[in-house]
Amino acid sequence: MPSRKDGPSVDLHTQPMPRMPGVGPRVAEKLAARGLTTLQDFWLQLPRQYEDRTQITPIRLLQPGVAAQVEGRVEGVERGFRYKPMLRVAIGDDSRATVVLRFFHFRAAQVAQFQVGARVRLYGTPKPGQHGLEIVHPSYRVFDDDSDEVALGEQLDPVYPAIEGIGPATLRRLIGYALDRLPDDGSLELIPQELRERLQLPTLREALLTVHRPAVDADVAALIAGRHPAQRRLALEELLAHHLSLRRQRISQQAHKARPLKQMPLAERLRKSLPFKLTGAQKRVFDEIRVDLAKPSPMLRLVQGDVGSGKTVVAALAAMIAVQHGRQAALMAPTELLAEQHLNNLRRWLEPLGVRVAWLAGKVTGRARKAVLEQVASGEAQMVVGTHALMQEGVAFADLALAIVDEQHRFGVHQRLALRDKGAGGAVGKDAIVPHQLVMTATPIPRTLAMTAYADLDVSAIDELPPGRTPVQTVALSEERRPELVQRIRGACAEGRQAYWVCTLIDDSDEVIAQAAQTTFEELSVQLAPLRVGLVHGRMKPKEKQETMRAFKDGELDLLVATTVIEVGVDVPNASLMIIENAERLGLAQLHQLRGRVGRGSAASSCVLLYRSPLSGLARQRLETMRQTVDGFVIAEKDLELRGPGELLGTRQTGLAGFRVADLARDADLLPLVQELGESMLKTSPELAERIVSRWVGGAVRYASA
Repeated sequence: MPSRKDGPSVDLHTQPMPRMPGVGPRVAEKLAARGLTTLQDFWLQLPRQYEDRTQITPIRLLQPGVAAQVEGRVEGVERGFRYKPMLRVAIGDDSRATVVLRFFHFRAAQVAQFQVGARVRLYGTPKPGQHGLEIVHPSYRVFDDDSDEVALGEQLDPVYPAIEGIGPATLRRLIGYALDRLPDDGSLELIPQELRERLQLPTLREALLTVHRPAVDADVAALIAGRHPAQRRLALEELLAHHLSLRRQRISQQAHKARPLKQMPLAERLRKSLPFKLTGAQKRVFDEIRVDLAKPSPMLRLVQGDVGSGKTVVAALAAMIAVQHGRQAALMAPTELLAEQHLNNLRRWLEPLGVRVAWLAGKVTGRARKAVLEQVASGEAQMVVGTHALMQEGVAFADLALAIVDEQHRFGVHQRLALRDKGAGGAVGKDAIVPHQLVMTATPIPRTLAMTAYADLDVSAIDELPPGRTPVQTVALSEERRPELVQRIRGACAEGRQAYWVCTLIDDSDEVIAQAAQTTFEELSVQLAPLRVGLVHGRMKPKEKQETMRAFKDGELDLLVATTVIEVGVDVPNASLMIIENAERLGLAQLHQLRGRVGRGSAASSCVLLYRSPLSGLARQRLETMRQTVDGFVIAEKDLELRGPGELLGTRQTGLAGFRVADLARDADLLPLVQELGESMLKTSPELAERIVSRWVGGAVRYASA
């Protein structure tokens, strides 16, 4: 196993890329802006996909969504309208089928190439068009002579992520130049040989050459699917690097001290005063939190649970332990609406117990803001609720012992640490006393994803809904049945209930076929008169948006037309009907979050997924999953399977949603091994762990001790 004593040439990550002929300062500057400065940077600039130009596919055998290379003759050419320039070229072949090429950007010389009868070889991804299959902006070559015989490719062509101002050919040449300088002395290896042999994985050098330059006899299907042993070798090391990065972050944070907070009677008084009983899951999670708080090192715990599972009351119980110790607790939420909802609940639960709850958000200004800041700084405010305003300069806590962050995936790691720093009083280093951290999310995360994406946190799950919650009935309807839904809304509102109508766009668009919120609001206001209809979308001023949401919550509106801004919104128990327009355009996680806006009261609730035909296979699976289950954890597993981790996680500071080669859904079987190897490496070879993190993650991660 290599170590630092092998010398500075081991990783070559500090060696700049040698100057190549034809690569001037401007190109070098563009490359540097994308992090491409060293040989290693270019080795790890991995292909995002491959193009198989080793064979010709008959046009009749083309499949929508499956990229292919075809060869045929031009059968017809049509130029578009003056104000919407478009070039359409019909290509036919011996299979007696036709595919249409569509170009939105073209030159006159390009049009002249496509003479009827000309022979064309092209590569692209077909999709259904108005008159059969079409390929938008394919790569192509027009043969000058019928006798021209152009050999097919002998290997897969790698396709690299685009870099503005640098052509694909230049990037391929640069990567090839770097690959020619790969050392063959084993100095690159950071994965133990016995592990590679056990898993039958190649060396890093072999893996990189295979991925960048697939051999003629390479397993094409495995490479395209990302399951080739070379890709698995790289994925293992990349997953390990991210895991090590987060574990090092956790170790660094736990090197600080925190005030031990043992269970106190106030939390038990709160539990007994609640108008409901805690579920078994809430009790279990609170017990886990209670154990963490009693330790002299900071708690770092993520509580995940479905919408309405009762995360806030668990956070309130934890806060009471801090308060009775004479310390402060703070709860930060991403929007004023969500923060205000927490404020109302906490005041209702805590103020009867004599706890002073303060409110700090952007709209708290002037004398009111000054007064709140004084209460926070003096310790008079025992529980502080707010938005990003809690992290602003000028906000000083007397003794913050517990920092709670809701919907944490909407905050970066830096923002979470900024709130933590408020409790450190500006102190740094291992002697700083920092708050315990509790982060919450209503987006259930599959176990395989949580163990990788949140390796810096302990994870608890509230996987049980409170009794009395009526399951939401979910149906999928074609948009042709809109008139029925309008009548259904009228009926629900006549019975004193309220409804949501969610649209995926704000304005009508020629590019995307979707009903816009503004248009829907205007239409429904007329169709449902005299019912009171409101509109909320992301482009409204915050004050106007909040006033509308508050009017809906207070029962002053019967129907709320909205975009997905209400995904994380206020609790309106009287709303029992949710209609989601163009539901086929949304992912499972977002559909589930929107559905969670209803079913929060005792009335039977429904969610209607309104879709536009024809449905893609992926959209059909999503809608079917929504119909079959209301379990957020089941839905999260399916979402991970269908779309990968990005949608579930949002943006993580360490870039987990943007791996170079690893795929958390595809490579989930590697994760237990990654955990085992990572823990062993941190104990026995910390310098090796550092080099793996440096190779794949770099210095972008801020460690809590910094």
